Amino acid sequence: MAGAALLPIAALGSRFGLWNWETGIAILLLGSALAVVGTASAMAAVLVARRRRLPRDLRACAIGLTIGVLSIAYLGLQLFRVLSVPPIHHVSTDVEEPPPFIAVDSLRASLGGGQFNTLDFDAETIAPLQSEAFPWVAPLTLQADPEAAFAEARAALLGLGMEIVAEHPPLGLIEATATTFWFGFKDDVAVRVRQHPQGAQIDVRSVSRVGVSDMGTNAERIGEILRRLSGEDQ
Repeated sequence: MAGAALLPIAALGSRFGLWNWETGIAILLLGSALAVVGTASAMAAVLVARRRRLPRDLRACAIGLTIGVLSIAYLGLQLFRVLSVPPIHHVSTDVEEPPPFIAVDSLRASLGGGQFNTLDFDAETIAPLQSEAFPWVAPLTLQADPEAAFAEARAALLGLGMEIVAEHPPLGLIEATATTFWFGFKDDVAVRVRQHPQGAQIDVRSVSRVGVSDMGTNAERIGEILRRLSGEDQ
């Protein structure tokens, strides 16, 4: 039970600033270890209680075993997510000319940018990995004028709970910051709207400030933005 309790505590403590994300990860690993040991112990206790015909002890041990199994199942799901996606934290629909970060660059500098992942997009490394793992990460064409598409993009970002950092209408660019639910990780997002023969072309870029692998979060976020703009979520 202690191991299971540490799993949300590790994440929420980081989100609300009780400790940094590295400490949160350390607490998460401690909770994981306790959950594994506790589950193994509960399994042995259940067998002993059954053999000795101790119904009250059997119920108590069964509850502990259930909690442990659920905790390990959750951890297994997270591990599967890590292993099922490439170890990247930077994704863009346009790998040759990603939407730029302007205000976000200044914002990061004011927060101590040296502690964050770079905003440079390593297309040579990232492009083939994201293309194979996230084929839906591609530019979106809307049959709308760029001004209307710009407004729709802004509404989509706000609808997903993101904070608008800056808007650059002449560039068709919107910069925003997304915050993950559990750990409160900050990811920076840029949406660019440009003229297209059929209307407007939308490109989206998303990058995590910390960490190596984002477990597919940035690609999923881009996919959600594109779905909202295309009307698939309506």
